[in-house]
Amino acid sequence: MNNKERLYLEIESNSENESLARVVVSAFAARLDPTLEEISDIKTAVSEAVTNSIIHGYEGKEGIIKIECFIEERQLVVQITDTGVGIKDVGQAMKPLFTTKGDQERSGMGFAFMEIFMDELEVDSKIGMGTKITMKKLIGGDYTNGR
Repeated sequence: MNNKERLYLEIESNSENESLARVVVSAFAARLDPTLEEISDIKTAVSEAVTNSIIHGYEGKEGIIKIECFIEERQLVVQITDTGVGIKDVGQAMKPLFTTKGDQERSGMGFAFMEIFMDELEVDSKIGMGTKITMKKLIGGDYTNGR
């Protein structure tokens, strides 16, 4: 892999930067010539991951969100990392409709959307140390399995 196939970005954990993350990652993915649907899927998943870092990871406080993307053949890999509070129970957090912020009218669908719109999702989190979300999507891939 050469340096042209990797993107590294750090953004502050404020809601205005969520749209920046979407645009930057989708522009990076464009080198794989994705369909408009694939770009939309990537943007949605990135939005959900960044929003989770802002709202749940940093709980609205200042922090840095790291975004790293790279390409492995036709697969886009996106990693979004924060050093926030971490997730107590990742399995429970990944269940649709589960939210720790019900008072803020959160839907609890962030991880579900990431799973729906990307081909693979991995969540690694440690209390007090933060969360790393790794998402993968095959661009122009095998659509015979319903993807």
